[in-house]
Amino acid sequence: MLSVKRLLEGKQVNRLCSLTPDKMVIDALDLMSRENIGAVMILEGERLVGIFSERDYARKGIIQGRKAKTTPVTEVMTKNVYTVSPEKSLEDCMQLFSDKHIRHLPVVSDDQVVGMLSIGDIVTAIIKEQKEHIQFLEKYISS
Repeated sequence: MLSVKRLLEGKQVNRLCSLTPDKMVIDALDLMSRENIGAVMILEGERLVGIFSERDYARKGIIQGRKAKTTPVTEVMTKNVYTVSPEKSLEDCMQLFSDKHIRHLPVVSDDQVVGMLSIGDIVTAIIKEQKEHIQFLEKYISS
């Protein structure tokens, strides 16, 4: 099965989208909208201190009456972030997504964030891998 490292290398866009902890929720929402992403990492220097997602905004922001323009992202972000190393398999990522009920996984190597995977990235990669296996088997059977 494909590794996280190989998946990151193959992603068409693998830009790290992050904000610093002093930013407001509106800044995170604006970045997520511009980049068409569902979560943004919160970095203090190069250290990952949290992740802010659409789910965080819905559950800890709007629902609780917080205003995006005046609420620091640190008040609503997820602080205990699950991460994976580049050596992990997609199966490991799927297990984390399922067990922890999360949709985004920062990829960390030697305490440095090197990328982020979404559940969509994993599903797309698995579908592609399965199509390649099917094509191989079809060629094998027909030859």
